[in-house]
Amino acid sequence: MRSPDEAYHALEPWLEEREARRKAAVRRFVLGAVVALVAAVALGGGLALLAMPDAVVAIAAIAGALLAMGWGSAPLRALHREIKHGLNTRLAAAFGLSYAPEPASPARFDSFREHGLVPACDRRSFEDHFAGHAHGARFELYEAHLKQKRRSKNRTYYVTVFRGVLIRIAFPRTIEGVTLVTRDKGIFNALEGWTKKTFSGRGLERVGLVDPDFERYFEVYATDQVMSRYLLTPSFMERLLKLEATLQGKKIRCVFDEALGAGDGEGELLIAAETGDRFEPGSMFSPLADRARVDTLHAEIAEIDAIIATVLEPAKLDERPS
Repeated sequence: MRSPDEAYHALEPWLEEREARRKAAVRRFVLGAVVALVAAVALGGGLALLAMPDAVVAIAAIAGALLAMGWGSAPLRALHREIKHGLNTRLAAAFGLSYAPEPASPARFDSFREHGLVPACDRRSFEDHFAGHAHGARFELYEAHLKQKRRSKNRTYYVTVFRGVLIRIAFPRTIEGVTLVTRDKGIFNALEGWTKKTFSGRGLERVGLVDPDFERYFEVYATDQVMSRYLLTPSFMERLLKLEATLQGKKIRCVFDEALGAGDGEGELLIAAETGDRFEPGSMFSPLADRARVDTLHAEIAEIDAIIATVLEPAKLDERPS
């Protein structure tokens, strides 16, 4: 695993090679903005002199401006994609992970939805897929952007209901039943208790946490009270809160479900956290070899390895209570 210094010095030549392209792309972007302004004024003024309807004038002016801006920004957008893919791929490899701009198949997305870890959506998109092995576990992380349709009197629009990371950890431990960890909902806890009574035909009961301090943060529902207490030790709950801080996210929640494992004593843990958009390469208007650009991405990818260590080490998932 490379340190931030090692990572930067390894990537600096690759970034410097593309600096001339960045400067040229920025110049074209500025030119495109100027052309867009001139086109909007010229088209608008010319059509107005021809006594064209105001709506036609406005549409033509906007269309001209958008075409000019699209032409001007195309190289910068292409370079942004190239730098993002190159940096994430190289930095992920330094941590023994693979990277893809999008997941070929969003791991367990239906399970995340069925367990209530993410809300229902009308539009969904996925990006930034990392995968690998660490600490004896198979691991996947990807970002999800989920939107729901809204209707008002005059229009239909979409609002973001979830933007964050979805994490799947498969580890060599046996899981029995379902143990679902959600966030405490205060005065809605009583209602939550009723709505979480069943899952896939199995009864779920509210579980009291060993440490009452964690009752302020989490609600737990499970098919097996003994298994849930074995899994959700105070140390695990501490690590869950630490993971939320590591991800710089909020409302972290998770589920253990024996039905998700591949068999042969393998169990799975699904985790969702609202983190916003991450793993981006930064502004293309600053030099590509800016140290902060590499350090930021290095820290975010280092967190991926920390996720498994935080959740599984030194978690004693193989030690059943007597």
